[in-house]
Amino acid sequence: MSSASMLFDAPGPRARARNRAISLGTILAAVFVGWVVYSRLNAKGQLDADKWRPFLTANLWKTYLLPGVQGTLTAAAWSIVLALAAGVVLGVGRLTTISAIRWVCAVLVEFFRAVPVLIMMIFAYYVYALYAVVPARQLALAGVVTGLTLYNAAVIAEIVRAGVHALPRGQSEAAAALGMRWGQTMRVILLPQAVTAMLPVLVSQLVVVLKDTAIGYQITFVEMVRQGTVAGAQYSNFVPALIVIAALMIVVNIGLSGLAFSIEQRLRRTRRSPLEAATIEQEGAPGAAVAQAH
Repeated sequence: MSSASMLFDAPGPRARARNRAISLGTILAAVFVGWVVYSRLNAKGQLDADKWRPFLTANLWKTYLLPGVQGTLTAAAWSIVLALAAGVVLGVGRLTTISAIRWVCAVLVEFFRAVPVLIMMIFAYYVYALYAVVPARQLALAGVVTGLTLYNAAVIAEIVRAGVHALPRGQSEAAAALGMRWGQTMRVILLPQAVTAMLPVLVSQLVVVLKDTAIGYQITFVEMVRQGTVAGAQYSNFVPALIVIAALMIVVNIGLSGLAFSIEQRLRRTRRSPLEAATIEQEGAPGAAVAQAH
């Protein structure tokens, strides 16, 4: 018996024929739907060369699309950095042995997870405008970044908490036996392993941050989707404009995922083992003192 058939029941001749028929039917259905969509768009003139020609001009990109790309990337970059920092703090706070800090972090996480992102953006936008917290030109950006940061920090906090809880309890018990404090155990042993294991989930959440910047059009934020619709209205080519915006979003998301994957591989190659890190942490100070004495 092959190793593959040990994992599941190998299909027989009838099952294989049925699976091939289902696969063929799915492919044919997809081709038919694609043909219907193409025919409808072509009948409406949305695929004419005149509709796509503006995207070959520098004026459209300079006036509409590039400012949208810049706005999306700027908001996403600020939100990702701030959400990661706040999420780690809240996640570690939910794991602390101090009950007051743990309860405060739990309330913040549950609150910001429950409130819709758009409401937080609108609320922050009007609060910043009312009290002149940021310059008027940056109000929309600040509102978008605030909403995305608060919501995604709460989600990342739960990811951090789940990642640490997924580690074997023996590691924290061994650290306690070595005399390490809770903060040392978390910083040296648990968090490095949890972050490496959580990277795929974190990447998925960061892609969500990038896509959610499109919600900012409700508070007049200049981002890719808003600029695509404006360009579509200007050149009367909504469908080509949205297709181009979708392609740009896919390219940016693939780039972000690729960057995160390379970081994950580098972390897996260079990360010390927990026991080695703990040994260095424990022996570093006395060794340094002896070296300075000599």
